[in-house]
Amino acid sequence: MAARVAEVAEAAEVSFSVESHRGPRPVTVSYQRSGTGAPLLLLHGIGHHRQAWDPVIGILAAERDVIAVDLPGFGVSPALPDGLTYDLSTVVPALHALCGALGVERPHVAGNSLGGLLALELGREKLVRSVTALSPAGFWSEAERRYAFTTLRAMHGIARSMPLPMVERLSRSAVGRTALTSTIYAHPGHRSPDAVVAETLALRNATGFHETLAAGRSVRFRADVPGLPVTIAWGTQDRLLLRRQGVRAKHAIPGARLVRLPGCGHVPMHDDPALVARVVLDTSR
Repeated sequence: MAARVAEVAEAAEVSFSVESHRGPRPVTVSYQRSGTGAPLLLLHGIGHHRQAWDPVIGILAAERDVIAVDLPGFGVSPALPDGLTYDLSTVVPALHALCGALGVERPHVAGNSLGGLLALELGREKLVRSVTALSPAGFWSEAERRYAFTTLRAMHGIARSMPLPMVERLSRSAVGRTALTSTIYAHPGHRSPDAVVAETLALRNATGFHETLAAGRSVRFRADVPGLPVTIAWGTQDRLLLRRQGVRAKHAIPGARLVRLPGCGHVPMHDDPALVARVVLDTSR
């Protein structure tokens, strides 16, 4: 497997091949790597970017070799090429190939939302050492899935409809930041203006958004993940994927540790970075 890694330490990209029905196809992923210790792969949710993990990376990097990635078609990672789809059967092997290209074998993995679902799939395939899934997708009822997808489409549509000056103006006040991000954060007013602008643009420009959402319509995670540490954590104020879905996840994966994240929303890394970092580090011992 050929790989090309950029020489920029702060933000880099790596290219590798993924098999498809048309033969090997090139995939490029942007990532940020820092810290020392056992490797830990961080995966964000749909429409987000690797900066979702910024509040916890400094804590994690003190004990782990942290690799935060922009999933294909999100952040600054290019869209998947023709011949590759945004379903689990493509993205999970792509993440495994990414690890191989970076010289990492069976990392620990933590993921949020879509990233949590991908982390659990990596665990089910025994491609990782441990899994921390924060509000993972795939444990919804049909009504809950429709609600979540309708909300996500609305968020994407709003992000696309607002000119940049309006986004910047809204981000400068706590009320505006709440209007832009209250669906995914319990404390949106605490977010920095620059971060809110960046993640609104990431949602607006996510080339993989619609195809990923379409691929998720039939997704239900019902398999166990035996033989490795698994933690499923849910924010008590998650407004997108309701916390009762965590009980279903525990039933599906009886060996998993189910953790409550008090006062946290759907993207808990910003609401309580210290708590989230502790959960990830405890799981990846």
